[in-house]
Amino acid sequence: MPIYMDVHIVPGVRARDVAEAHRLDLIHQHEHHCKCMTYWIDEERENIFCLIEAPDKKAVENMHRDAHGLIPHKIIEVDGSLVESFLGRIYDPEDAVITDDGLKVFKDSSFRVLLVVKTMDPVLLKLRLGPDEAGKILKQFNEMVRTNIQAHKGREAEHRGTGFISSFATAKNAVACALAIQSAFMSAGNPVPGLRMGLNGGEPVEKKDHLFGDTIQQACYLCSVARDGQIIMSSAVKELIHKEYFVNQEDNLYSLAPQEEKLLEQLFNKLEENWQDPEFDMAEYCQTMAMSKSQLYRKAVSLTGISPNLFLKDFRLDKAKDLMKKKHFSISQITFDTGFTSPSYFTKCFKKKYGILPLTYMNAAHA
Repeated sequence: MPIYMDVHIVPGVRARDVAEAHRLDLIHQHEHHCKCMTYWIDEERENIFCLIEAPDKKAVENMHRDAHGLIPHKIIEVDGSLVESFLGRIYDPEDAVITDDGLKVFKDSSFRVLLVVKTMDPVLLKLRLGPDEAGKILKQFNEMVRTNIQAHKGREAEHRGTGFISSFATAKNAVACALAIQSAFMSAGNPVPGLRMGLNGGEPVEKKDHLFGDTIQQACYLCSVARDGQIIMSSAVKELIHKEYFVNQEDNLYSLAPQEEKLLEQLFNKLEENWQDPEFDMAEYCQTMAMSKSQLYRKAVSLTGISPNLFLKDFRLDKAKDLMKKKHFSISQITFDTGFTSPSYFTKCFKKKYGILPLTYMNAAHA
């Protein structure tokens, strides 16, 4: 059966109350063909996340309604192995306290600080250095990142080929890990090019329909505006760590103000919505952002270092690479699927950015 995670937002929630609600869920679970696996509670943030094996979302909702009446605010389907990777468990913690009346009470927050580590696209690296040398550098880099994640009590949640997503229970450990990776990168004799790191904190279920989707997305956005070798953290992460981390680290650690984060999210969200539309140009971009051309240019350059026109073009080229990795499409199909108006213009833009023809990249991706 599928596994679902739901979120309940309950002002003033306490661990014992959740333990009692969970006990009631266990009583009613079989009536709805469900299996209540575990939960996480954060008294400070006033939320509860339940992990339940069930036939569908409706069964989860009905079980909660019959058990205690607390209807979830949102339910998403999840992969159990990913839940364990991000949160460290999929069943109740072994050290949970059993009260005299038989309740299993524990406080275990699901809030995590995620570190996204990105490097140069491995396909481009192999084309630049050759497969043997590129493979050697990537292997060394991957080993170094994994060693530091483990040393700082993190968990490798995902490895997407161009980098890592790792999960930490504390901001302190996440930032310390990023600084250790940065230091190792700087001292490496032959470092992998294009290292960028983004740190963001959040909950497993928010707006998006996949686990930690909002937190991962924003961390990736932060990576996109980082310089090579730089760490950018969200304002939420900055608030969780001590000021001492910033002493003599101004060139290594950087954070965005909340309003800058909001603008960055808006810039990317509008591209996500419109990048396949060939009619989406600067005039449309300005309109959707509710800004004049000069306002958009000034704010985009200040935040990303490039003009909004180049920002849009680079975004489409990155999407083109993603499509090429998935399947051996024709160049014409890639052109129009990514919002470019002609194959010749697409090829020109691709070669200018990456130094190779699109067909060369595609062949290398499937070699």
